[in-house]
Parts: sequence; C-alpha cells; structure tokens
Amino acid sequence: MTTITELKHHAGATVTLNGWVYNLRTGKGIVFLILRDGSGLCQCVIAQDQVDEAVFLAAEGLTQESAVSVTGTVVADERSVGGHELHVTGLTVHQIAVDYPITPKEHGVEFLMENRHLWLRSQRQWAVMRIRNEIIWAIHRFFQGRGFVQMDAPIFTGNAVEGTSTLFETDYFDQKAYLTQSGQLYGEAMAMAHGKIYTFGPTFRAEKSKTRRHLTEFWMIEPEMAFHDLPMNMDVAEDMMRFIVTEVLANRPEELKILGRDLSVLRNITKPFPRITYTEAVERLTSEATDRLLTTMEEERKAEKAALEAELPALEKELGGAKKFRKVQIENRIREIRARFEEIEEDFRNIPVWRKSALEKKWGDDLGGSDETLLTMQYDTPIMVWGYPSAIKAFYMKRDPDNDAIALGVDMLAPEGYGEIIGGGQREESLDLLLERIREHELPEEVFGWYLDLRKYGSVPHSGFGLGLERTVAWICGLKHVRETIPFPRMLGRLHP
Repeated sequence: MTTITELKHHAGATVTLNGWVYNLRTGKGIVFLILRDGSGLCQCVIAQDQVDEAVFLAAEGLTQESAVSVTGTVVADERSVGGHELHVTGLTVHQIAVDYPITPKEHGVEFLMENRHLWLRSQRQWAVMRIRNEIIWAIHRFFQGRGFVQMDAPIFTGNAVEGTSTLFETDYFDQKAYLTQSGQLYGEAMAMAHGKIYTFGPTFRAEKSKTRRHLTEFWMIEPEMAFHDLPMNMDVAEDMMRFIVTEVLANRPEELKILGRDLSVLRNITKPFPRITYTEAVERLTSEATDRLLTTMEEERKAEKAALEAELPALEKELGGAKKFRKVQIENRIREIRARFEEIEEDFRNIPVWRKSALEKKWGDDLGGSDETLLTMQYDTPIMVWGYPSAIKAFYMKRDPDNDAIALGVDMLAPEGYGEIIGGGQREESLDLLLERIREHELPEEVFGWYLDLRKYGSVPHSGFGLGLERTVAWICGLKHVRETIPFPRMLGRLHP
C-alpha cells in the first residue's frame, strides 16, 4: 500500500491509494478528485476516455468523505497539491457518504465543536494535529538525547496538596481521591533515583474558566533534575523550547503554511531569551512605555478596522457577478475580514482592562493573563520572568537565601500575547524549611510523609518545570484558542463528543 507522502518516490509507477474524498469537481468527460489518506492530499484525474464506463460513472457518483481506493499512474506536476497527481485507471468505492455536515461553507464554532469527531478531518485541523505530533516527538528526542529517563506519575492522588478548589474529586473504593494537577512531587522522588527524569501525561484543573488559554484536561511535560539550581533549570527550558521550534520549522513547513502561520517570530527562536526579574516586570507594566504601547495598539486597530470596512463593500458587490473560482476567493476573504472584526472588537474591550490591570500592579501581586500579554508584546522571543514573591508561590518553592521574600521560580512567556507556557523553579531541599513551609500553608503534615523522606535521605539541590503542551501548540501554530490544539477538548461545559 502506498501513501500520498510517498508518491514522490513512485513517479511513473502504478500505485493504489486508499482514502476519502476531500473534494470533487467534474467537467465534460473528466472528474477531478482530491483524495486525502491521512498523510496528505492528492489530485486524482479520472478521464472518461481512459477508464471503463463503470469506473467513470462511479466517480461521478462520489460525495465528500466517501471512502475509496484509487489505482493509477503517478505523474509529477508542480501545479498539483503535493507536486504529484494520479492519472486514474481503476476505482473501488467502499462507502458513499451521505449529507456530510461539514462543508466548505462557514460554520460556527459551536457547530464545529459538536462535530469535533468530523472536524478533525479538515485540512486546518489535520495540520494542527501533525504539528502537535511533531512537538511531542521533538520533546521526547530532546530529553532522551540528554540522558533523561521518562517515567510516569499517578493520575489518582490521595491528597489535595494545596486545597481542593481546583481539583476534580472522585470516589476511590470508598476513599476520596483527586485527579492530578501535576506529577511534580512524584517526579522529585524519581529524580532522586535516576538523576534526570521527565513525565509526560494528562493533568486536570477544575477551574471554572472560559478563557482561550484554559482546558480542564491537558497534557504536561515535567522534567525534574537533581543537582540543578534555578539558572541551570532555565537553561534546560530554553534549550528545549529552541529545539522544539527548530524541529517544527524544519519538518512541518507545509502544515505551518496551511495554517497561514507568520514564521518570523518562530525564526527568532535562535536568539537568547530575555530573562527579567519579577520586579523588573512590574516596573515595566507600570511604566509610561506600556501605556504608550496600548495607545498605539488602539490607534492601529482603529486604522485597520477602517481599512477593512472600506474593503468589504467592494468585495460584496463583486461577489454577485463572480465566476466560481473567484467567488470562492471572495467568500474566503469576507470570512477573514469578519473574523478580524471580531478580534479587533475583542481588543477594544480588552485594552481598558489591560491598562487598568497594568498601571495598578503592585509588587506582590500575581501576574495575570493580561499582564503576560502586555509583557510579551514588547519582545519578539519568549521571555523568562524569575524571582517571584514567595508569598504567591507554592510551599515547595525554594526561597532566595539572600531575600526570604523572593522565591526561586520562573515562568516562560510566549510572545504575541500567548503568555505562560512553562512554569517551574528550584525546590526546597531542606527538611526543616520544608516542614516550616507546610505549616505556614496550613497543610496536613501526615500526607507528606513520603515527600519529606526525600529530604531525610540524600537531599540535594534540585529543580524542574512544567510545559503545557496545548498552550505550546497554540503558540507555535498561531491559534487563538486552545480548543483546537487537542483532538477532543474538555472545557467548562464541554464533555462531548
């Protein structure tokens, strides 16, 4: 069996492709069938005078998403999708699809989410999932090539660690159990056995949030490293992100093209990532420069909206008399303009909120999503913000030996407003200090017995971080919402399909 991606190796040969009808158009004595097989698209040309009558009649009766096997000769043609097409000699129809619900016309997001099981077949979603796969594979190559051992943390946990407000509770044989928010604590134990480990698995957050950055079920990559301090931890995180983006650029250019991704930001990944302290971040947010940035942004959006409003009537007027090919182009452009109008209106709503949040920011406040957006708008690469107030960080975060008010934590923020994609830091290795922190947070000491053992028997400085896979996919693909980054997203109010 030959796949579409392998056609370049079979020019002039007769092959059989198995797949589904992605698109179909007919002319006098000819059928042009765009076939998809999961690996790509191929135009299959079925000429009436080159095939049996039964084959041509069968081709004319095909519908979108009908399942077929197509046999023919591979012909190189730069004009065709993928650079090759198939001149058909035989056709087997496995099933005729009836009334496929997702058509080239515009559909609302809610409709597409209800039909996610079918929406995955669209070219855009296909491209996203291929890039997601490339990112996953790159992560494994990065860590495996540097001596890390992949290990697995449990999904069921017996204690809530830091409270139950954002945890899913479940019955576990008449005991309370929770779906994990992180494998970090277990990762620390595994790092004490292997030196450098990483976990890769699903995590769960019961936050009742509907923002474009939130899912209730998502995947986390969490390395933990013995004998690593915060700067070493930051180096690993930066090296990993550079490796991921470089691999996607090298191996998934066609998928990025399908998504219309602006590659200029991704190519800047070769630059060193700026590292700023939390204190510097607050100073930047409250500065006149941030206020000017928002003013400029507002003016640019107004000008862009005016230009689009001027373009739209001309397109709508031309649409009435346009031929089929041009009509499709115009309809696509009108959809783009209307979608951009929605984004601009969202920016107009957000700008006053962002300005208020930034200008009123005080040292000690946590950085919210809008703060991260404003910070990353001022850089063309990811940035690393470190040295957060210890009062807003977890009990296990090590504090600066020279300033107890500072925790040795770091967040990596992606540019273009995507915000946090990595969070981590150095862990407290002292038994006495860790016990003190647990008591400060009023946490039950008895459930941390095994965790405290790690500080009794061979405790060493160690660090780690967590990478959110879906947020990383969203940034690299240039997606507005994380719901497109995972095959079947779970969000507030979304449990099906």
